[in-house]
This record gives sequence, structure tokens and C-alpha cells, in this order.
Amino acid sequence: MPNLIAPHGNAPLKPLLLPREEREEALKRARTLKKLPLSSREVSDLFMLAMGAYSPLPGFMGAADWRGACVDMRLENGLFWPLPITLSCGEDFAVAVGDEVALTDGEGEILGILSVAEKYGIDKDLECHEIYRTNDEAHPGVAKVMAQGPVNLAGPVSVFSEGHFPETYRGLYLRPAETRALFAEKGWSTVAAFQTRNPMHRSHEFLAKAAIEVCDGVLIHQVLGALKAGDIPADVRVRSIDWLVANHFAEGRVIQAGYPIEMRYAGPREALLHALFRQNFGCSHLVVGRDHAGLGGYYGPFDAHRIFDEVGEDDLATRPLKFDDTFYCFDCGGMATGNVCFAAADGEDPLGEEDRYRAAAAVATGAAASRPCVREDDGKLRISGTRLREMFADREAIPPEYSRDGVIAILQDFYDDTA
Repeated sequence: MPNLIAPHGNAPLKPLLLPREEREEALKRARTLKKLPLSSREVSDLFMLAMGAYSPLPGFMGAADWRGACVDMRLENGLFWPLPITLSCGEDFAVAVGDEVALTDGEGEILGILSVAEKYGIDKDLECHEIYRTNDEAHPGVAKVMAQGPVNLAGPVSVFSEGHFPETYRGLYLRPAETRALFAEKGWSTVAAFQTRNPMHRSHEFLAKAAIEVCDGVLIHQVLGALKAGDIPADVRVRSIDWLVANHFAEGRVIQAGYPIEMRYAGPREALLHALFRQNFGCSHLVVGRDHAGLGGYYGPFDAHRIFDEVGEDDLATRPLKFDDTFYCFDCGGMATGNVCFAAADGEDPLGEEDRYRAAAAVATGAAASRPCVREDDGKLRISGTRLREMFADREAIPPEYSRDGVIAILQDFYDDTA
């Protein structure tokens, strides 16, 4: 049997979704309770608790854990945790410690029950400064914090609905226990998680293939929760990635799955959270690219790389694969990265694809020193997300050096249908 990485905290997975046979009775009880509507972020966190992705948390955090996660990235019991997982309400929400509360989504569906163990106020400015490094409400994560109620409720939760996700994304919506079982079935001991909320183009393909040089396999892990305006719907992404994996990856080295988180765009802190819950999914590594989980100019392009240097393996077992900006280099005749130069010496042939993956992987793990690209930028193909959307909308030709033809065809059909 493969020896997969242990869940976070070296404890068994702790999914908070009730067994199927207990849900009907719990729902009957919940209908008699006071109801608390959750924000979209709180719903996504509840679903992450339900599936066991936030193991070993028993529910929403109390005051000491909230402050510890914000300031020290550590809970009251000493466990490493880089972001607060909290539930808010208004000051006029009449509830006392010891009460039970029914938790609902925006449409009123009852999702679970909170046993109120604590009720406390928070310093929103502190949370935003520590987590997002800004108090600018133009940042969507800051805006969410500032818009939430002034009171937090804490305590254990019992969940009996995961909303539409298991049905809408049947076969893709995989819980940590399920990914671990798949990894074990394939005989994988080391797995790299590749986080994505976008279709995969040549640059993403390069990173995933470089990660395979380090690990037994790659988990392409799709964000299924709320995204930014203009992002490609998950079902379209899934079809394009399925095509890419079937046609351009070695058989049996990739699993595609999805999970219900809502992005916070907290940059370095969110990168740590992404690694933490990937540990629960069974992943030994996380691909961390340029400006991972970032937004605009709020974070430096490699802040998410550097923050992992502050956290030891005793606190966070899943480790980063640190990749630089990735692009097609016409001067080098293939895919390249900003910190690994593939320029051939005079009289030598350029490196082949496999050698490029190995060289990039060696730098990503720290086994080799970086060698910044010496070529000029005008020989590098980069297309911004905004420009790419314009090209699809205007039916401009997408260069084959940027994306595979099958991916382009699927995305073009989507843009044509939504025009």
C-alpha cells in the first residue's frame, strides 16, 4: 500500500457531513430552530468542513482561534492555521451560548446545524490587515469581511447538505477520503495538487508536467465555488481539461477533481491554506505559481513563494513546487519559465520537452539554482486573460504556441454560444 501524507495535524480526517441515515431526523430538528442565512463564503467554508477538507476543525472558530489564525497563523491548541474560518451574524440576531441554530444558504435551504459555543466581536481592520495586507474595500476579500455582521458565532457544526455540488459535478466533486482512495488505488505516494480556476493552456500544461517529474501523479483541482466575473464556467473548463489530459499527458498520471471553495484572493496566506487542505486530500506538494491566489497589485509576484519559507514541515507537511512565470519562448523554441533559461549555447540544439520539465522541476524543488532567462521579452508569447477573451469574442486566431487546438475549439464554442 502506498504511504500517503497524513492529514493535517496527524489526526484522522474529520468530515462533518452527517451519515445519510441521520440527515432526515437532523433536518426535522433544524426546521424548528432559529435560522441564520450564510454568505456565499460561509456556505463554501461549511461545505469544506462537511467534506473534511478543513480537518481537524470541528466547526467555526472561536475568538482565540480567530485571533491566532489572523496574527500568528496558529490556533489556541498550537495547530498551524493561516486563515480564520468564521461565521458572522448581526447584533440583533438573538441567540445565546448553548443554543442551536439552523444554517441556511441564500435561497433558504437548510444546510446544517451550529451548536453555539461562543459569541464574540471581532476587529475587522485587524483581520483585513493581517490576512489581505490591505484595508482597501476594492479588494473582494476585504469587502466580504467589511460587509459581514459585527458578531461571530463559534461552535461545532453538523452538516446534512452539500447543496448542488455532488449532483452538478458528479464524478468531479471528490471528498478527501475519495481522492485518497484513488491515489492508493493508483499506487501513488506523492501527489502534486494543481489549483486552477481557468482552462489549462500550454503554460499550465508545462507546470503540471514538470510536477509529474517530482511526484507519482498530479491532481488537477478545479475551483467550483464562486469566481470572478468573466471566469469560464466549471463545466467548460472540465471538458477542455479532459481533452488536454486525454491527448497530451501520459496515461494514468493525472486525476481531475473539483472542490467547493470560494476564492478569497488573499495571496500568500491563501496559498498556505491551499497547501493545508491539499494535505487532507492526500497531496504531498502544491504547485505555486506567480502571484498564487493574488489579485491586481496587492501582493508581490513571489510573495506566495516566500511565505512557505517561514513555515516548517512540522507545521505544514504539504510543500510548494515554486514556479516562475511560464510562457512560450520563440528564441528557445519551446515552453520556458522566467527562472530557468533554456537558451542553447552556440552550436547546441535546444533542450527537448522532457529535459525542460526536469530542469524546471529541479528549480521548483530547490534541487537546482535558478537561471533567469537571458532572452528579450519580445520573443516571449504572453496573452493576458482580458486579451484572450477579446480574441475569442472577435474570433481571432489563438496561436498554437499558447494553447492546444482542442482546448481552443471547446472555448471558442463557449464564447460563440454566449455572444
